[in-house]
Amino acid sequence: MNFMKSIFIANYMMAAMALAIYSGWKMSQGGDVLAWSGPMLTALPIVLLISYLMMLQNVARTSAHFPLLSLLAAIGLGLAGWSWFQDGMGWAANPGVVPLILAAAGFVGLLIYSHWYSSFGGRTHSDRIQLGSPLPAFSLVTAKGEGVTSSDLAAGPAILIFYRGNWCPLCMAQIKELVGKYNDLSKSGVRVALISPQPHKYTQSLAKKFNVDFDFLTDNGNHAARALGFAQKFGLPLGMQMFGYKSETVLPTVIITDGDGNAIWTHETDNYRIRPEPDTYIEVLRRHGILVG
Repeated sequence: MNFMKSIFIANYMMAAMALAIYSGWKMSQGGDVLAWSGPMLTALPIVLLISYLMMLQNVARTSAHFPLLSLLAAIGLGLAGWSWFQDGMGWAANPGVVPLILAAAGFVGLLIYSHWYSSFGGRTHSDRIQLGSPLPAFSLVTAKGEGVTSSDLAAGPAILIFYRGNWCPLCMAQIKELVGKYNDLSKSGVRVALISPQPHKYTQSLAKKFNVDFDFLTDNGNHAARALGFAQKFGLPLGMQMFGYKSETVLPTVIITDGDGNAIWTHETDNYRIRPEPDTYIEVLRRHGILVG
């Protein structure tokens, strides 16, 4: 299943972009504006949204199923269908059949992306993480190349963010949001660890980019994620391997531990586009008496 998803996402965004460009070109060449606005509406909005997320990386969450984009895509499909119907010609001879087929493909592609690809299939809480108990043992590597263990991270209260890699715009937005709360967290003595199985050079570049006193850590071989029960086989979009990433990645996860190293809260999202607000972490820390004020 995950392998099919890696193939799908590697092709869907390129196909949606190509569809939007082709539809615009057809309209510029004198094609039926009503007909070609159909496939345009099924493809262009999602392309613009994903481009926005990739370029600005400011927001770590979207709606679960894109109701507005789905509505626009449905309108687009309706416009293409109406144009085809109005021509009143046979199926094959009708010039509106091509934009109708493309609009239908764009609409189905959006539904597959928002309902199937984005979901982790009813993800359940990892049985390796027990609230009120220490985490299983694992080891990681700091941006400086030094080793750090789960026991080291348990020396005080900590927020552990397991993210997929620098290639994931929602992961980068999640980190950027947390960096925005740096002052609040640094005053409290709460340790923030950002953990990914990506190649170490990408972890180092991320540490240099943000330059805050967080722990930027590499999970070599994805051993920590496996120990904690949320490794994801074939989670990487097909083709990203050429940049050195491994096909196995992680299901985005947040774990908060108290001063004794016991897990007190987790967020194990079932949709890669939905991450908790940083204020949620602060509220959890306050609720457990770790943050005051």
